[in-house]
Amino acid sequence: MRPCYLYLENGIFFEAESFGAQGTACGEIVFNTSMSGYQEIITDPSYAGQLITFTMPEIGVVGVNENDLESRGVFARAVITRNYQDEPSNYRSEGSLSGFLKTNGILGICSIDTRALTKLIRKEGAMMAVASTETKELSEIRAVLDNAPRMDRVNFLDEVGTKKAYRHSQGAWNHNTQRFEKADVGKKVIAIDFGAKFNIFNSLVQAGLEVEVVPYDTKADEIIRRFEAREIGGVFLSNGPGDPMVLKGLAAEIAKLVKRKIPIFGICLGHQLLAIAHGYETFKLKFGHHGANQPVKNCETGVVEITSQNHNYSIPENIEEVAEITHVNLFDGTIEGVRYRDAPIFSVQHHPEASPGPHESGYLFKQFADSVLESAKP
Repeated sequence: MRPCYLYLENGIFFEAESFGAQGTACGEIVFNTSMSGYQEIITDPSYAGQLITFTMPEIGVVGVNENDLESRGVFARAVITRNYQDEPSNYRSEGSLSGFLKTNGILGICSIDTRALTKLIRKEGAMMAVASTETKELSEIRAVLDNAPRMDRVNFLDEVGTKKAYRHSQGAWNHNTQRFEKADVGKKVIAIDFGAKFNIFNSLVQAGLEVEVVPYDTKADEIIRRFEAREIGGVFLSNGPGDPMVLKGLAAEIAKLVKRKIPIFGICLGHQLLAIAHGYETFKLKFGHHGANQPVKNCETGVVEITSQNHNYSIPENIEEVAEITHVNLFDGTIEGVRYRDAPIFSVQHHPEASPGPHESGYLFKQFADSVLESAKP
C-alpha cells in the first residue's frame, strides 16, 4: 500500500494508506452506515461525485462478483474504510475489491479513523474533500479543491444514465434458487434512467411489468404519444446523483406527464423531481441519509419499515398543499413518501428495491403495477 492523504475543505488533514487505483480524487465526502453490501453501494450511480466513507470498519472480506453490480461501473470518486481485507473469503467471490477499484480507476483509502471522520461529517455536514496518492503538499491539494465544481453546479446524468433505449427483462434475485428468474410480463412501462440501480428494474419486472428503459433526456411529448396510443401504461422515474435543482429542465418535462395524468412512480431523485415538477423546491440535508437501517413510518398503516437510503436532498413540508404524505423518516422527520392528489402519481425517497438492505418496502412496486393495470382498463 502507498501513502494517501485526505484533505477536507474545513482544513482537517488525514494521513492514510491506499488500495485500488492511484491518483487524486475530489468530490463531496459522505458516510454510509450499512453493515453489508459494499459492492452494491459502491456501484450505485447516485454516489457520482462523492467519496464514500464506510462506518463498517472491515471492508473487502467477501470480495466482489458480477451478480452484485448495481450499474455498469463505479461513479463514486473514492472509497474510505478503517481496515481493508485483500484476501476475500466467500464462495461467490470472483476477485478482490482492490482489483475491482483498479479496473474502474477508483481510489481506495484505508488505515484511517473513520469514526472520527464520520463524527466530523455529522457535526459540520457533508463537505468537499480531496484524496491523493500523488502529493501531500497542502498547497497542491488545496488548489485541486479550489478548482473543483460544487455538487450544486454539476449535471451528472450524462455520465451515469443509459444512452439508448433497451428492454429490461430480468427479475429480482431469488434466494431459494440463487439465480435470476423472469417475472410474467404485464403492462409495459417506460423507466426513465437518471442513474438507476439494476435491482430497481429487476423489482419492476418481478411485479409483473414489462420495462423499457430510456435515456434521461427522452422528451415528454414522445412518452405522452405512446401513452395515448396505449403502447405504455405508466412511467417510472429512477434514482440518480446530484442536486435536483440543477435539473429544472427535466422537471418541466415531467410536469407535462403529470398534466396528462399518466401513472407515475418515482424513487429518490425521481421523487425529488416530481416535487419540483409540482412547483416545490428541494433542499439539502446537513449530511444526508446513507445506509440500510433508516426507520420510516408508513403514515397510512402505522407500520415502521426499516429502509435502505442514499440521498442528500429532501422535499419541503408544504408539499402537503398538493399531496398526501405517506411516509416519514423517524430519525429526523423528513418526508419519505407522498401520493399526489391530481393524478395517479406517488413517490418515495428511500429505496424499496433494497440492494443492499431490508425488503420491507418492496410492496411499492406492486402498488405501481396495480396502478398501471387499473389505468389500462377501458
